[in-house]
Amino acid sequence: MIGFLTSAMEKKEKVMIYYIDSKGKISQRIIRVVDIDNTKILAYCYYRKQVRSFKIDSILSFGQLKRSVGA
Repeated sequence: MIGFLTSAMEKKEKVMIYYIDSKGKISQRIIRVVDIDNTKILAYCYYRKQVRSFKIDSILSFGQLKRSVGA
C-alpha cells in the first residue's frame, strides 16, 4: 500500500480510498496524497475540499482512478 500511495504522490495522481473512521463508519473518498509517514497520510480530500489526515491502519481499500477519454 505504501508503495502505491508514494507513487501516486510523486505523480500527483488522484486515488480512491475506502476507510473506516473512529465511529466505525465506512467512507469512500477521492484524495491526492500530499505526505506519508509511518502511521498516517496527509492528503487533499476532494469531498471535504481540504487537506485531511487518514490513518493508514483505517484504510480498507484503495485504487487508482480510471481516466475517461474525451471525444
